[in-house]
Amino acid sequence: MTTIAIPRSRARAAFLWTLQSVTAALFLMAGLSKLAGAAAMVQLFNAIGVGQWFRYVTGTIEVVAATLLLVPSLAFFGAALLIPTMVGAIFTHLFIVGGNPSMPIALLASATAIAWMKWSER
Repeated sequence: MTTIAIPRSRARAAFLWTLQSVTAALFLMAGLSKLAGAAAMVQLFNAIGVGQWFRYVTGTIEVVAATLLLVPSLAFFGAALLIPTMVGAIFTHLFIVGGNPSMPIALLASATAIAWMKWSER
């Protein structure tokens, strides 16, 4: 059985790289603000009630995943790491702290699209 590799179109490649870059930048900013102890992040994680250690864990996941998004061969893994993180953020907004979950929903959609597109390249 012979398989034929179908090359990505330039438009698809440009779209995917742009999506990865923008998503990585957003997660890098969010993760670094958590790790730096921004007052809003400290208050948010106080409201969650699990402890500030969880802020560090979440910030580290976001920074590592953002970095992985910028490495083409590892972007799938970065996106896959962000999917459960954003599902947790959505549930946290909906059931614990309140507020508008539109940003976590948009970031979940972006991470899911990246994971799906990178998976389909295989």
